[in-house]
Amino acid sequence: MRVLVCPDSFKGTLSAVEVAAAVGAGIEGAGGEADLCPAADGGEGTAETVRAAIGGEARSVVAHDPLGRPIEASFVLVEDGATAVLDTAAASGLPLVAPAERDAEAASTYGTGELIAAAIEAGARRILLAAGGSATTDGGLGAIEALRDRGALVDRGTDSAPAVSLTVLCDVTTTFENAARVFAPQKGADPAAVDRLTERLGRTATELPRDPRRVPMTGCAGGLSGGLWAFGAELVPGAGFVLDLLGFADRLTAADAAITGEGRIDSQSLEGKIVGQIAAACVAADRPLHVVVGQDALGPVAAEAAGIASITEAGTLEALRETGRRLASATLS
Repeated sequence: MRVLVCPDSFKGTLSAVEVAAAVGAGIEGAGGEADLCPAADGGEGTAETVRAAIGGEARSVVAHDPLGRPIEASFVLVEDGATAVLDTAAASGLPLVAPAERDAEAASTYGTGELIAAAIEAGARRILLAAGGSATTDGGLGAIEALRDRGALVDRGTDSAPAVSLTVLCDVTTTFENAARVFAPQKGADPAAVDRLTERLGRTATELPRDPRRVPMTGCAGGLSGGLWAFGAELVPGAGFVLDLLGFADRLTAADAAITGEGRIDSQSLEGKIVGQIAAACVAADRPLHVVVGQDALGPVAAEAAGIASITEAGTLEALRETGRRLASATLS
């Protein structure tokens, strides 16, 4: 019995690597074989997930957090340093700002621009930026400013700006003009602030080299993806990109069943995120899929319609190990 274990992180509590290891230990304890394939959809933890899967070197630099305070943030160099994988959340993430400090209007992506520039200075000529988990709604203006300050705008190759490709791994399809309405409330914005931020994004859109409004995926990280797209960045769905990088399709073919998971499953989980992507792939490959989560807000009817065999709430490492053991035992018996 070979089980492909391919979870996302449980945001704020457990990394994808930790979840996969715990579930895998349970499977192997029951006599099964676990193929550990921790994954990400372009949200926080993507860089470390990629490094765990294909190897690489973590680099730390001094950057600035969403409120302009100096912090140490890291990125990962892979493919012999030619490619850098960065999390927006590493320098511009919501967890870097205490709940009482959250200010969606003041928060800036400047630190993310510093990380991109540092990766270019380290020799990377391909940047993969995971957009999820930001505290910001600045339309990417902070990152653009930082890149200009470091002579590293990535949309053109000149003596002052080396030719670099930038790909933004997007975890949502939200458009630029809707970024504040959809995401700013969780970043500390009240209704009046949401209105002001929406107006600000509208002004920003008219000042960029390309207008990102109505373009899918330009609203990630409070419009960061749209601001970078205006300067030539490519936007791709993060879940599919990471799964391809991990060789997911071939590994699923070699498995008898699959287990995925995330912190909270709901209807949005089936719309382009890891769980939805894996569920569709398992249906196509005729492999049963079990899901482990911290909280189940999807329900059995929607789960069955998506081709999910079971959903188990398991929010601790011990509970995840036990779930892996139980699912493997039930299949092997």
